[in-house]
Amino acid sequence: MDNWRKSSYSGGGDGNDCLEIANTPTQVAVRDTKAPARATLTFPAEAFDAFLAALLHGDGLR
Repeated sequence: MDNWRKSSYSGGGDGNDCLEIANTPTQVAVRDTKAPARATLTFPAEAFDAFLAALLHGDGLR
């Protein structure tokens, strides 16, 4: 994946205290902005969408 982007909420400075994501219609990959050459986590798009929805709605994730 080569369409990596980071959140607009990355903070001040160089904005390297965050994660970046890249997606295709079927997958979402996540990596550490400070170490982009290291391993990435890849999830099925549906699972990542459900994860984000649970975060936004506070569905018991702790």
